[in-house]
Amino acid sequence: MTDDLVVMLTALNQEYKAVRERLTGTEVLKHSRGTRFEVGTIRGTSCRVALGLTGKGTQPAAVLAERAIQHFSPVALVFVGLAGALWDTPLGDVVVATHVYAYHGATSEDDGLKARPRVWETAHGVSQVAQHVARTGHWARDVPPGTEVHFGAIAAGEVVHNSRSSAERRWIREHFNDALAVEMEAAGVAQAGHLNGAPIAIVRGISDPADGSKTTEADRKWQPTAAANAAAFAVRLAVELIKEQELIAMDDNTTSDDRGTVRNVTTGPVGIQAHTVTGSTVHQNITRRGDGPTDFGTELAALRADVTREHSSGRLDDATYQAARSELDIADEALGATTREGKQKFVLALKRLGGLLGDLAGPAAKIAALIVAAKGLS
Repeated sequence: MTDDLVVMLTALNQEYKAVRERLTGTEVLKHSRGTRFEVGTIRGTSCRVALGLTGKGTQPAAVLAERAIQHFSPVALVFVGLAGALWDTPLGDVVVATHVYAYHGATSEDDGLKARPRVWETAHGVSQVAQHVARTGHWARDVPPGTEVHFGAIAAGEVVHNSRSSAERRWIREHFNDALAVEMEAAGVAQAGHLNGAPIAIVRGISDPADGSKTTEADRKWQPTAAANAAAFAVRLAVELIKEQELIAMDDNTTSDDRGTVRNVTTGPVGIQAHTVTGSTVHQNITRRGDGPTDFGTELAALRADVTREHSSGRLDDATYQAARSELDIADEALGATTREGKQKFVLALKRLGGLLGDLAGPAAKIAALIVAAKGLS
């Protein structure tokens, strides 16, 4: 798993742009089959997003969701975009799926069409984080006042709905009457997540009432607003999901079992190995070159050169190389901050860099030494 990256996918360019506006330092990453992703950092954070465009429909969304999961191994995949309202969900509000219905499953019999739906629930942890984001309200700082988040079912199929009385609308009301919104991609994305064991979140902005009153003029107003509102919530959700993963990783790095045995995990050189150490105190130090204070700027420049060299030699693949460069950029930026938060950001970037380069002994040792030195700063 890439502990600091969330994949975000959209069906439409308007939705894509709404997410991209919240990213900085984006770089294009091309999949071997031609799919293009833009990998950037959420403004004001060290959290990364891989952004991709699927086009309309459940099938392309499913294929590209699986492709993204396999390529990036993200903390989570968030599908962001527009949806039509059901049950008068207000325009501009955000709907986050608690579960997704694939409403087109059915069997046709002499006495009518009988529903055979499939449903995927949002992972409990993702749902809990999303509820927290909605409660705190920080996500809503740049959206219109009064914009709300609703949690409930989303119905997904291959039909664009714009009627209150059509057979398709009656079908949804009869068989899926708890759905708050209707759209065309979530079922494919949810199944891709299920098959790959990846947490999925569906975040939709309500752009129209899907009741026959949809107009071009109304779309010009509400589609950009709904896309921006959904993007604002999705980006904040991504930040919180990455923070959650970092906390889990920190807990996993030092854990104890029921017998009190402590297990330490490191990506740097190991000074001592033993099956069990009891009743003893072990001191482990990493030696730095020279006795003076560490020049972090010089060390980061040396690491950047190492990363470039390892990539040129073929020992570092393109995706890892780009991810390592991004972490070095974050560390460089954090180095200029004098606050405690800046120091923490610097150390976290180094830790993530160490995870990326753990198989390369030389760079890994340098990173471990830098982390020790950085932690020793007042």
